[in-house]
Parts: sequence; structure tokens; C-alpha cells
Amino acid sequence: MDPEIPFEALLEHMQDRFQNSARFFQGAQMAVSFHGRSLNYTQEQMILSLISDTAGIDIVCVIDEDSEHELAYKRIVEKAAADLPEREGQFYKGTLGKRQVIESDSSIVILGNVEPGAAVIAKGNIVVVGALRGNAHAGAAGNRDAYIVALSMRPRVLRIGDMEAKRQEVYQEGLAIRGPKLASVEGIRIRVIPLVN
Repeated sequence: MDPEIPFEALLEHMQDRFQNSARFFQGAQMAVSFHGRSLNYTQEQMILSLISDTAGIDIVCVIDEDSEHELAYKRIVEKAAADLPEREGQFYKGTLGKRQVIESDSSIVILGNVEPGAAVIAKGNIVVVGALRGNAHAGAAGNRDAYIVALSMRPRVLRIGDMEAKRQEVYQEGLAIRGPKLASVEGIRIRVIPLVN
């Protein structure tokens, strides 16, 4: 993306390009990476919406080439692995699609996305190295000390122990955070905060 072009003109140009190739991309699942100019969160969301709406592409993740974020993602996996004792917890590699449910008697790390309509239920913690857009219930046996971590967090339902987060609150808190997010019980509600500062 040319950094010299005004952002509005760039959006118009992108819309034309994606409209012309909409039939080719219709229904495709893709990852997106931004090159050439720095974008703020709102601009990124505007481009992602434009691509999805114009070309019918299901964007499964945004690949961030920022080495600082890459290091943060690496830390998530390392932290999750350190938190799981040798014989406790499990890893699942792959995306959970609609109507898929995975349950764990301990903690679980999902190396992929949790799509709308999918669910992850764990008696321990849940770590999603990808996007959490489905349902997640950590501490399913009543453990309010459990937590949920995801690179992108826009769940349909988010529960920890016997508490359920208000979807709008999770969404609003998540909007203000770039990078990995952590949901945990704080007082009488579930809060979403940055995983790394």
C-alpha cells in the first residue's frame, strides 16, 4: 500500500480491485498481511471489512510482520506450555469449525482458530493461538482462577468458572487492545486485558 496516497483514495482503489475479482475469491478463506504503510486499528478494520464485504472472503487471521508481536505470540505458546504439567493438558492443532466441540479435563492450547458455532470447554485454562470467535468456557468445574488467552478475542460466549462475560463488554475492551488478549475474573466480572504490556 502506497504510503503517499490518502487513505480514502486507497480504500476506493482497493474496492475497485476486489470488486473486479470478487467471483474468483468468493467464499475463500485467507490470511491477510499489510505492507507498505503503517495503519492504525480502525484503518485495519476498515480494510478487512471492505475485503470481506466486497469479495466475500473469510479472513481467518491477520499476519503481523512486526517482530515485537511475533515475539509476543511466541511467548503465549511458551507460557501455555510451561503452565501445562507434563501429563496434564492437551494441544489441538487445527481450526475448530461450526458445530465442533472440544472438551478437556485439564487445560488446552488450540493452535488455530475457534470459529463461530464451535466451542472449547476446559476444566483448566484455554489458550487459542489464533482467533477466538466461537464459545469458550475455562474453569468449567467452577474454577474462577482459570483464564482464556487468544490472539484475537471476539467470542460469542465467554465463561470462566460459573461466570459469563457480557459479549458487548468483551468486544469493547478487546477493541482497545492490539495483540494478544487475556480474559480472567476480576472481582465480580470477567475483564479482558493485554497479555503483554
